[in-house]
Amino acid sequence: MPRASAETLLLEVARDVSRRAAALERAADVDTIVAALASAYAADAPLATALREDWLRGRDDKTARLTLAWAREQVRLALSEVLQRTRALRPLRTGVDVEILAWVWLAACEALAHEPASAASDRAHALATFLHTT
Repeated sequence: MPRASAETLLLEVARDVSRRAAALERAADVDTIVAALASAYAADAPLATALREDWLRGRDDKTARLTLAWAREQVRLALSEVLQRTRALRPLRTGVDVEILAWVWLAACEALAHEPASAASDRAHALATFLHTT
């Protein structure tokens, strides 16, 4: 069975995050989303593997790079949606635009793929703390 492309997996993540954003009722729900993303981006997860393989395969293919960038942007937009809804429930980090926080969150998720499995939980907790600190 062929493996799913990074684009497909990223779009699944974006849809899942958007569904979770729509269901946000408490600021603590963000911690659940952080944990789900930490699992999705774990070094041994299909998404992390697909991202590595598709990046290598497409590094000389402009269309492949644009496709991957578009899918990543969908995840960032979904994260922005979470942060917008969270801001209505409780203050987020002050002085920082939600769009920038979403970008940092996405970058942190992508960095998890390079962390040892034993550190992933601590990193996810640190990210949740960072997002909530005012």
